[in-house]
Amino acid sequence: MDDKQKHDFIKKTQLFFSLTDNETDQIINKIALKQFKKNETILHEEDTNEFMYLILSGKVKAVRTTEDGKEIIVAIHQSGSFFGEMSLIDGKTTPASVIAKEDSSIATITKNDFFSIIFSQHKVTKNLLEILCLRLRKCLDTIQLLNFNNASQRTKMLFLMLSDEYGEKTSEGVLLNIKLTHQDISDMSGLTRETVTRVIDKLQKSKEITILKNRLIRLSHDFLQKDLKSVS
Repeated sequence: MDDKQKHDFIKKTQLFFSLTDNETDQIINKIALKQFKKNETILHEEDTNEFMYLILSGKVKAVRTTEDGKEIIVAIHQSGSFFGEMSLIDGKTTPASVIAKEDSSIATITKNDFFSIIFSQHKVTKNLLEILCLRLRKCLDTIQLLNFNNASQRTKMLFLMLSDEYGEKTSEGVLLNIKLTHQDISDMSGLTRETVTRVIDKLQKSKEITILKNRLIRLSHDFLQKDLKSVS
């Protein structure tokens, strides 16, 4: 990948999108590129981390393992997102394992360069604070989701949360621009895969959601109106 391609990728990331071309060029020499295969572990839970990771292409999942060995997905990051910054900021171990959901191209930034950037680029610091606030709000929403005993309500709450981050408004509703398997939804909601399948089938029959040919999910206007009221 040449410098122009690196420049274009960096400009698309959540953290650096507001930088000028000259400011972006100053970051290019601070990154190193790595390739990860599908299902390869990028970070291990409880490891000490010395890098921040920018996803140039691909998708990763952050997971925690319960005492009985069940994997819980706490976040899914796609192209343009980043992870690993928490350990750099507080000096503690990584709170979750990060695993590639598909072949992914990742840019890494060392701890020293990370601090150099956020101390010298105020726009990056502002972006970082806003993103961390969004993630904190998402954590609070997740706590609310897990407190729901009703499987249908829990699944609907998850879709509403995903619509905030991945939703695209269309004339027919809101399209979730993230491909999820029933197992993904199970791992994110704490429900069994069989329960998720039953809930999804019910939502499709009631036309509250539509599963498109590309496996994306579209939430209907009725779904949004009903469930914004039910979870408020």
